[in-house]
Amino acid sequence: MYPPSRKDFISLTLSDPHSHTYNNGKHRRQSCWRKWKQLSRLQRSLILFLLALLLIFGLLSYPSITEQWRGLSDREDWLDLNDRDLKGVLPGAKPVLGPAAGKSPAPVAGPHLGPAVVPDALAELKGPNIPILAKPPIKKKPFPNKRGPPSLQKGGNVSDTVGGERQEQDVVQDEEGEEEDKEKKIVSWRGAMIEADQATEPSPSANEKEGAAPLVAANPAGTVPLAVSAGAVDRLEAVRDAFRHAWKGYKDYAWGHDELKPISKSFGEWFGLGLTLIDSLDTMWIMGLKEEFAEAKDWVEKELTFSKNVDVNLFETTIRVLGGLLSTYHLTGDQLFLEKAKDLGSRLMPAFKTPSKIPFSDVNIGKGTAHPPRWTSDSTLAEVTSIQLEFRELSHLTQDPLYQDVVNEVMKLVHKLPGKHDGLVPMFINTNSGQFTHKGVFTLGARADSYYEYLLKQWIQGGKTEDDLLEDYLQAIEGVKKHLVRQTGPSRLTFVGELSHNRFNPKMDHLVCFLPGTLALGAHNGLPGDHMDLAVQLMETCHQMYKQMETGLSPEIAHFNLQASDSRDVVVKPADRHNLLRPETVESLFYMYRYTKDTKYQDWGWDILQSFNKYTKVSDGGYTSINNVRDPVNPGPRDKMESFFLGETLKYLYLLLSDDMELLSLDKYVFNTEAHPLPIWPSPPK
Repeated sequence: MYPPSRKDFISLTLSDPHSHTYNNGKHRRQSCWRKWKQLSRLQRSLILFLLALLLIFGLLSYPSITEQWRGLSDREDWLDLNDRDLKGVLPGAKPVLGPAAGKSPAPVAGPHLGPAVVPDALAELKGPNIPILAKPPIKKKPFPNKRGPPSLQKGGNVSDTVGGERQEQDVVQDEEGEEEDKEKKIVSWRGAMIEADQATEPSPSANEKEGAAPLVAANPAGTVPLAVSAGAVDRLEAVRDAFRHAWKGYKDYAWGHDELKPISKSFGEWFGLGLTLIDSLDTMWIMGLKEEFAEAKDWVEKELTFSKNVDVNLFETTIRVLGGLLSTYHLTGDQLFLEKAKDLGSRLMPAFKTPSKIPFSDVNIGKGTAHPPRWTSDSTLAEVTSIQLEFRELSHLTQDPLYQDVVNEVMKLVHKLPGKHDGLVPMFINTNSGQFTHKGVFTLGARADSYYEYLLKQWIQGGKTEDDLLEDYLQAIEGVKKHLVRQTGPSRLTFVGELSHNRFNPKMDHLVCFLPGTLALGAHNGLPGDHMDLAVQLMETCHQMYKQMETGLSPEIAHFNLQASDSRDVVVKPADRHNLLRPETVESLFYMYRYTKDTKYQDWGWDILQSFNKYTKVSDGGYTSINNVRDPVNPGPRDKMESFFLGETLKYLYLLLSDDMELLSLDKYVFNTEAHPLPIWPSPPK
């Protein structure tokens, strides 16, 4: 037997005198093909699959690579433009970005004001033309974390004090922090932030419209931000322009609904009561926006009804809707708003039918029934003690004492309760027993904040005659100073932390920035002068919570560095970096300017407005909350404009930037916790 013949191939390389190289490439190609054919079908499939993955990965990474090249190109364009297009600016002027980079809104003159000046337009100023070079845009690596607010358990927005306790210094050792394992969508209330699966069930967003509107977050390529003298800009008109822009988005995409979703050009429903519209009524009246007010009033008259089978949150509905209607009635004298307020107030009364007289959190305004949250029989302390201004005022107007009686009874019960810590109160109270629950945790943040605010404001509203309210307020402020006030190590910033079972946590919600304004209000009304000293210190800290962020906007929660070092004072964990367009800091700036006349507070508020315009403004209308205040390149729009942005934030900015001290004089009006002004009652004759 003969063995099978072998067919060997020899690779032969020849060189000619001119150094040209030749080889038998044909046979080499045949050899490669033979080896491929010798592979099994599984092996060939695996190789092809890996090649396909590499191709897909390359396609996905292509945009980020081109974006980096585009960033280099933009920087070169910026340098070229600065060489070619320098313009004269008044010496000493600060570079300020307008509300809409690249687009100048049409100037509209407001009432009692001269011709409007668009904020981002360069005014023609007299004086020597000295060119000022604006800083180039900083390109930062986009921050990948687009998480929402921190996951909050039943303890509320005190994630670091309830449950597993941590060492007080853990929160400041690592600036980046550790991300939560699970993401949970939450419903954010003014004074209580809870998980969505614990809240009154919101209706799903309806009528989602196609197309997402881009954020107006930076100048278009090829434009250079130019310095503008602050004095050359009509700041009040800039606030009006911001309101008009927000109102345009609401009118175009969410008219009559609770909240605008400006990116998706749609709306979200919470209670189905037109929250944004009603929250904005008195703001429009104060700003002199008559056309916008007239169309909103028409909707209230023809469309607003409370005869519907829907569960609403007692606290949120009281401060936003009832407060908004009462305030608008006082400003306009129009009976329409008082009649609507009376209708709503009577429908909220079933919430007080509890064994303890502590109201339930939720009430069905159509059925006339009320109930606690599904997961507990507790109510949040801030909720049950921050509805008094509105119900008391409703009794004052209707001459029906029932509304005032039920809310005054709540305050009397809380006044006598054991479980306080030098005037500081726990965050929860049981509707059956009427006793505090979850004792040992004390905060001025979510779920407790407006309790302290309303102690002082009820005392002022009632003509300074209710001594129990004043006693509780003064004792609480002493408790704050004794247990919660600390200073940072690096810059000695004063802040208000939290206490959990005698363990201090250097954590402060943005919500706590209401406190400087409240302290100033008390000092103005004859309370101890050291309240004003603390207000000045805390106001600086709240300002730094904005200033030290790359976007110029504060995070929802800040931690503070207690160690003496050269590092940052303010530390922000990844899960806390969102901004919801909240009003507390500008609210306190308003009080501080009214009482001190120090224009730096106006300047700080103006800077905040500019940052809102730069990083949260949506081109087609509206403003959006953002995910990451530490990333100016990709702040991460959340596609939601809270009603309080129009009802509170822009209103307080307008009042802050106005020099008319009689515009809603603080000697005549007291503001509820949603910025709706209610009149101070005349003191009874002695």
